[in-house]
Order: sequence, then C-alpha cells, then structure tokens
Amino acid sequence: MDIDVRGPRFGAALTTVVLAVVLITGNVWLLAWQTLAFALGAAGGVGRSPYGWVFRKAVRPRIGPPTEFEPPEPPRFAQAVGLGFAVVGLVGFTLGPQWLGLAATGAALAAAFLNSAFGYCLGCEMYLVLRRVTARAE
Repeated sequence: MDIDVRGPRFGAALTTVVLAVVLITGNVWLLAWQTLAFALGAAGGVGRSPYGWVFRKAVRPRIGPPTEFEPPEPPRFAQAVGLGFAVVGLVGFTLGPQWLGLAATGAALAAAFLNSAFGYCLGCEMYLVLRRVTARAE
C-alpha cells in the first residue's frame, strides 16, 4: 500500500532539526534517539517511526487528505541508510575518532535536509538505482 509523500518529508524535517542539534551540542543521547527512530522506520516502514506517528496523529488531520502517494520501499530503504550513518556517528562520538561522528552525522543531516527542503530523497534514489542494477543482472 502506497504512503502519503508528505509523511517522509515531515520526518526528514524533524530529523534535520535533531541532527543539527547533535552537531551543535555533541549530544550523543540525542543521536541515540535518532538512531532508534531510523531503526524503527527501517524495520517497520516510515509510518512506524516516531516521526511517522506524529505526522499521522498531529499533522495529517490538520493538512487534509493526501493527493500524492509513493511506494513505501524507497523511504524504508532510506531509513536503513540513515540508520547506518547514525550508528557510525554513534561509534565516532563514543569510541572515537570524533571526526567520524561529525562526518557521519553531517552526511545524514545533509540527506535529511535535501529531503525536507527540496523533496529529494537520496536514500530513495539509491534504492531505485540498486533495483535497476539488480534487475539488469538477473
């Protein structure tokens, strides 16, 4: 079942804020929270993430029914990619080197910002490229 395109974009906006605060403050617990949010989105789809829940309960009723839909697999893959970067960021911030935490968190922030500001989902595009490559290989 396809999903409302506004949900992942809303989640990306919240992710952008969270990751920016992580970079500004170095708060590892906040990065751990974002890692959990990514993990839930990757495991159950963006609708099962905390940000998806907020969108469904608080935002969507106020903005009306969706007019555009997308398949859930690309955003779910993007959550998995974000999870990978967040885990690397946690490792960098907790075990070192510090630059690794900053770089991984910064990369996740850049991707989230592109999605929230411009509707361009890097993880979704990676998913589509991988699908094309694997389809040709078969």
